[in-house]
Amino acid sequence: MFLLHFAGLMFSYGQHTTVSADLKKSITSLIDQYSQAREKRDTGLLKTILTPNVDQLVSTGEWRVGINAAVEGMMKSSANSPGTRTLHVEKIQTITSSSAIVDCRYEIQNTDGTARKMWSTFIVIADKKTWKIIAIRNMLPAPNN
Repeated sequence: MFLLHFAGLMFSYGQHTTVSADLKKSITSLIDQYSQAREKRDTGLLKTILTPNVDQLVSTGEWRVGINAAVEGMMKSSANSPGTRTLHVEKIQTITSSSAIVDCRYEIQNTDGTARKMWSTFIVIADKKTWKIIAIRNMLPAPNN
């Protein structure tokens, strides 16, 4: 019985795939704000766009759980890996009217001229009609052999 109920829930939530232009604009703006905050090392902005219980899994395998750990880790990462960070939203899939999955290409243009090309997936939620980031997953594709 549980499996039937669960499958029904997943089917009903999976149907929210149409993303309006307004929603796309709002969520893309959130990702742009995140990128700017990382670039400028703006902890104040980060704390307004992340939820208190945000968690982040970075490409090294480190988990950052909670807003303080996430912001601290982001600042250390930006300091240790200087360069221009670019996020380009590739796909937005709504889960409910107040939650979505956002897939982005993530590139760090290093100061030595090399580029680190990754993927980032964000889980975003509407918190009092303001979109915020509740989870981030960074992935570094395996090299082709």
